[in-house]
Amino acid sequence: MTRMTMLSNPLLLGFEEIERMIERAGKSAGGGYPPYNIERIAGDRSRPEVLRITLAVAGFTREDLDVTLEDRQLIVRGKAQDDTERDYLYRGIAARQFSKTFLLADGIEVQAADLQNGLLSIDLVRHEPERFVRKIEIGLEKKGR
Repeated sequence: MTRMTMLSNPLLLGFEEIERMIERAGKSAGGGYPPYNIERIAGDRSRPEVLRITLAVAGFTREDLDVTLEDRQLIVRGKAQDDTERDYLYRGIAARQFSKTFLLADGIEVQAADLQNGLLSIDLVRHEPERFVRKIEIGLEKKGR
């Protein structure tokens, strides 16, 4: 028995990778820590549109954070050092380790990452692919077919 999906339409050829990406995104979507925003920053003639991911990482330093790009996956990991010198009566600011994965489409490039005031911002740029039209010549009918 074959599994039918939204992209199983016979007119959609070569979209198997997109199906795999959707499945991967569904598996990595769990967990809401740390909270994050994704915003679109409009471009103009001198600069392209930017997508900015901002994660709330209060209590983490640059050394505690790791941002990597691996096979079109942007992975943000945080591992805070245990502060054994302090004696907390109440600890409401989470400093637990985390891993957050964002799947990037073809043409999306990581431009920069910055940490300010407990917010980690990662800027992404989408490069528009060149559009082209190619005429396909129809060959002569071969004998014996």
